[in-house]
Amino acid sequence: MRVLERIGRTLLRVSKFLRRDKKAMAGAIILFVLLVITAFPSWFTPHDPSAEIYTPGTGVSWNHLLGTTSFGQDVFSQVMAGTRQSVLIALIVGFLCTILSVIIGITAAYTGGWVDDTLSLLTDVVLVIPTFPLIIVIVGYVKSAGFWLMVFVLVFTGWSYGARQLRVQALSLRNRDYLLAAKARGESSWYVIFVELIPPMTSLIVANFLGTSLYAVLAASGLQFVGLGNINEQSWGTMLYWAQNNEALQTGLPLWALAPGVAIAVLGSGLALLNYAFDEVANPALRPVRATKIKAVS
Repeated sequence: MRVLERIGRTLLRVSKFLRRDKKAMAGAIILFVLLVITAFPSWFTPHDPSAEIYTPGTGVSWNHLLGTTSFGQDVFSQVMAGTRQSVLIALIVGFLCTILSVIIGITAAYTGGWVDDTLSLLTDVVLVIPTFPLIIVIVGYVKSAGFWLMVFVLVFTGWSYGARQLRVQALSLRNRDYLLAAKARGESSWYVIFVELIPPMTSLIVANFLGTSLYAVLAASGLQFVGLGNINEQSWGTMLYWAQNNEALQTGLPLWALAPGVAIAVLGSGLALLNYAFDEVANPALRPVRATKIKAVS
């Protein structure tokens, strides 16, 4: 019951924060719109995104809002259909990386001893490995990496930074009075971790999730752009791949390349705005100084 009360109070504080902070509100609106498109892509795709049945290379019109590709496909429908995979990769990778970061970081800090040494060594090893070259090697070894292989690779390479941050934060909280009091009352370790230790770290955990999601969408799009993903799937990265291979900018079809790039930038901006806003919660030094108006006394 107490856990549910804590969760309810946390959600209430988050909702108040979103209404008060303009950056957070803007990011939440962007993410909400993209989530709606992800959940119901057919509502926003006027044409079959894979159908090569239209006049190739046409410009903007009422029937084709962003024109068509050199294969005769509707660009706007491809952007809308590609939203699902790009957003799902961002959210799934962000969620799984955050879960791993919380488990490894907080377990290391709370347990201490050889467990802390082992998990910290594992975190440091993954942390110092050059991430993007490793991703290219792994995905390049398995030709035409599908959705779940892409998710696995990004999770494997993306959890360590958050685990390091959460471990440091948990170490600073481990000997606080309220945690020592909970242990003195005989509370279980599960209760101390989930009810006393994790809630004060909520803003850092959320910021870690948003930062990892941003990393995931950029990395996945980059891999698909260079042809290391499944180029037959509908996503913003594969759109960039086909546009680049068919020289869209040189052949007078700039929207074919610009539209998915802008879509990636919009998703990245939404996540970055939310991430920056939650960073201000976790780090008071980042909060803007609000000048107080001093009324003149006559």
